Amino acid sequence: MKLHLFLVAASSERKRSLMRTIMASAITSSLNRYMAAVGEQVSFATQFGRNIFRNGFEWNEFLRQCYIVGVKSISLVAVSGFIIGFVLTLQTQPTMKQFGAESFVPGMVAISIVREIGPMIIALICTGKIASSIGAELGSMKVTEQIDAMEVSSANPIQYLVVTRILACTLMVPLLTVMADALAFVGGWLGVNTQGHVSATLFFRKAFAALEFSDMIPAVVKTFFFGFAIGFVGCYKGYHASRGTESVGLAANSAVVTASLWIILLDAIAVQITNLLYY
Repeated sequence: MKLHLFLVAASSERKRSLMRTIMASAITSSLNRYMAAVGEQVSFATQFGRNIFRNGFEWNEFLRQCYIVGVKSISLVAVSGFIIGFVLTLQTQPTMKQFGAESFVPGMVAISIVREIGPMIIALICTGKIASSIGAELGSMKVTEQIDAMEVSSANPIQYLVVTRILACTLMVPLLTVMADALAFVGGWLGVNTQGHVSATLFFRKAFAALEFSDMIPAVVKTFFFGFAIGFVGCYKGYHASRGTESVGLAANSAVVTASLWIILLDAIAVQITNLLYY
């Protein structure tokens, strides 16, 4: 009986030891993959930084990417911005009316949109449209060996494909956000007028009176980081797509998910910094 119990205990101990070994191996493997991915991203960012100031900047490709990223996104961003202001006003006006504070609706809408809602939602919308297209485009070029052909022909794919797209996103996303904020104000004014009559002059006067310098500058500055994150993640995922047509879809999907997470993280950091410096 004692021998049987001893064998059972020894067997259980071997199983626990084996499970600990498997878990340690899995954790080590995951950590190694994570560190390798971080190293690749740092190396990719370093290559991007080196090629910004290198001779032979591709101005024509940069302007073409600004057109693709900015102009072709105007309709989507414009409709989204207008609806944001319109819906936000419709949702908040009844509550403000219960407290007799309807006059504060324009200021509340303006502060909410400029500080947080506008930059955040527009960045996420641009992520779905821009990061996915960049990831899919560069992924397909990687799979069809077009990037390898550029390297063999002594061209600089980082400068031509990556630098132009990242800089275009960094420049155009803030401009799209400003446009969306302006249209959100128009939507807010129309939303107020669904249950009454408020002149455009009075609405916009109250909206801009509620805004301060400390509201607009941090909101605009963080959109540059949002645009950089969108362009960088889209280019990185597409540039490092593995072989096979399936990797193109995976690169586009991974670009959207990763860029969205980065935008949320950057926004949280920006809010903390803004609260420390201004509020």
